[in-house]
Formats: sequence, C-alpha cells, structure tokens
Amino acid sequence: MNAHQPPQMAKANGIELCYEIFGAPDAEPLVLIMGLGAQMIHWDDEFCRDLAGRGFRVIRFDNRDIGKSTRMSGGKPLRPMELLKLRIFKIAPEAPYKLWDMANDVVGLLDALGIKAAHIVGASMGGMIAQEMAMQHPDRVLSLTSIMSTTGNPRLPQPTREASAILLAPPPTTKEEYLTRFGQTWKVLRGASFPLDEAKDLERAERTYARGLNPAGVGRQLRAILASGSRNERLRSVKAPTLVIHGTIDPLVKMEAGKDTAASISGAKLLLIEGMGHALPIPMWPTIIGAIAEHAQGARAK
Repeated sequence: MNAHQPPQMAKANGIELCYEIFGAPDAEPLVLIMGLGAQMIHWDDEFCRDLAGRGFRVIRFDNRDIGKSTRMSGGKPLRPMELLKLRIFKIAPEAPYKLWDMANDVVGLLDALGIKAAHIVGASMGGMIAQEMAMQHPDRVLSLTSIMSTTGNPRLPQPTREASAILLAPPPTTKEEYLTRFGQTWKVLRGASFPLDEAKDLERAERTYARGLNPAGVGRQLRAILASGSRNERLRSVKAPTLVIHGTIDPLVKMEAGKDTAASISGAKLLLIEGMGHALPIPMWPTIIGAIAEHAQGARAK
C-alpha cells in the first residue's frame, strides 16, 4: 500500500515538474502541494507513507521555481517600497506568474499522470494554490484541504516581526550559512520547541541543499502570492468538500487567516490545532494525517 516510486519528471502546463508517488497505483489519488520556497520533501517521507497506508495514492511534487522542477525567469527581489505600496495603497507588485498559473501546473501534472480528479491538500502557499484549483477546475478536485493558509484578505493580522524577517532576509551565500539558517527559520516558524523535529533539521537541510536551491525562484513565488490578491469573494464558488487546518500559534499566517478561509467556503470544516505554528511537527502528524484521511474518505462516501 505504501510502495514508493522514485522521482520522475512530467511535462505540465508548458514546464516540467519533478514528482514522486507513494501508494498503490489503483488507490484514490491525493496530491500534496507545498508552500513558499519549500521542496516536495518538506512533505516528510513518513508523512506520505502514513497517508498512503490509509488507502491513497499520494503524489508530492516540486512547484515551479523550486527543487528539481523548471526554473522560471524574470522578477527582481521585492523592494520595501513595493510592500509599502501594497499595504497602504493596495497596489500589487508585478509578478512573472500568479497563483492560478501554479494551479494550472497541478492540473497539468494530473493530465500527465492520467488522473481525472484527486483530493487536493495544500500547505501555506500550497493551500492558496489548492484554493485556486478548486475555484478554476472544480471537476478535478474531489476534496480540498487547506493547511496553515489564507484567502489573501488584506485585513487579516500581519505576521510577527520575526516571521516577516525570515521572508525578506537575503539568501545565505554558503552551505554552512544555509544549514544554520534552516534551523533558525524553523525554530521561529514552529513557534515552540519540538525536539523530534529539531533533531531532524540538519538532515532535512542537507537533503534540501543537495537537491538545489533557487533564491530567485523563491522571490518569484513570493511575488505570485502578493500579486494574486484576495480570494474571499471567489472562494464562495467552491463546491468541493473543504477542510481547513490551522495552528493556534502560527507566527507567519495567523490563526485568523484559517478562520477566514473556513468562513469564506460554504460548508467548510475548521480544525484548529493547539500549539501548532507554521509547520507540520512530528507529534501532530497523527492529528493532521487522521483529519486529512477522514475528510477525503468522507468526500468519497458522498
């Protein structure tokens, strides 16, 4: 049930995406979409195996501009003046692509794999992409799970100063600096101490570094988020059964964003996880994986 296929490349929406599959080939497909600057391996192997063991064909992939997928071009690093214009005058920055382009990437991946529809699960920026997919391509989404994500509502609380600094920090210039920064970043984003995860941070950082970094791509992804605007009104069109999962101590995408997402989608269920920040900590996997599986199975039954 939890067989693991090695990484492969697929042509999707005019680019190439690197993907991996866990689980039986005849199981119901479930796609995992990761967040800003995060490679597909941030969906931990054991996390994917656990989901596959619950009867799903789990597909994880590198978004465009990250990991082994196609690297795009254009877009300069965000300037403080652009952020100021966005916050005060609601003038969105320019971007080489938007979140709906990234949603079309996912549809292209499903096409390449011969999959008509799948359960779609997204974390952070991945949740935004999943929301776009549920709005634009409702026939391809069996169920939607949006984790630690947001509608893009400009009235929502802002990230903490520490979390904002992570997004805007200049990229590390050496491997040693990257490995150190990785641990520091996740310490802030988790919002609390999780020794099991902290013990794996160096291994995770080494693996991420070995697959290749693309700081310019992270900048383009950030521009895509900021340039795509609010989804509040459009989310009312979502018909897919929806589950929203959010941590109560998220320093980057505040808990209010999860509540706003659930309120914007008719019939959406909201699961708030006490003590969870902007991460998927190992001790909380049983709750998160159990909720995803139960939600998808419930959608299948309907």
